Amino acid sequence: MVLNTQSPIAPIDPSTGVKPLRIMAFGAHPDDIEFLCAGTLAKCAQAGHAVAIAISTNGEVGSPTLSKGEIAAVREVEARASAQIIEASFFWMGYPDEFLFNSPQVRLHYIDTIRQFRPDIILCPDKEADYHPDHTTTGQIIWDTHVMVTVPNIVTQASPCEKIPEIIYFDTVAGINFLPEFYVDITRQWETKAAMIACHQSQEAWLVAQYSISCVEFGQTQSRLRGFQAGCRYAEGFRRPKFFPGSTRPGGLFG
Repeated sequence: MVLNTQSPIAPIDPSTGVKPLRIMAFGAHPDDIEFLCAGTLAKCAQAGHAVAIAISTNGEVGSPTLSKGEIAAVREVEARASAQIIEASFFWMGYPDEFLFNSPQVRLHYIDTIRQFRPDIILCPDKEADYHPDHTTTGQIIWDTHVMVTVPNIVTQASPCEKIPEIIYFDTVAGINFLPEFYVDITRQWETKAAMIACHQSQEAWLVAQYSISCVEFGQTQSRLRGFQAGCRYAEGFRRPKFFPGSTRPGGLFG
């Protein structure tokens, strides 16, 4: 089933005073968001919502030839260029690639980052279904801190949020271990998503060497899989974890 995204994410209506939403996506590595939920972010941005992208790690192991520092610098530039395509706010958290841990200081950094953008909704990796420890750790930290962002006695540079953000998990690579509860039709946003993926040029030779597939083809295959399941050309899959309090907006983001 493809859920109707037009009404809940419509631009502000002066006659009703309905405000646009603030949607924040956390990826474990540079390019995770592009592959797995960039079409949805583009759709939200085009509909008038505020969108942010946050990257947990610096991608420093993502090259067979460049040093850690060199490839990390390249990947930050690529990630910022991608976010700029949809005019998303951008947060580079800078943790070592493959060595992200859920420590008190890391939690405080996430809390402060969330407080800076103050999202209504956070998209992040599934803390249980994903295969990669940086992915599951990112999802776990979001899960662990999403209530803490409202707590005054947890002090960060940014002030506490007024409400607890809703969490929505985005897909896993190749859809492994992930059964979507709903899909977003991104057929009209595919070219934007492809352009965002293409920003990560440093990963092209790496993917071809490792998996015999280009970056854009990688994202296209995933989006076609979910589109085939959803009955459209291109789609992205999501699910909602169960927690208290639940969404007060009927149908959540895309209902």
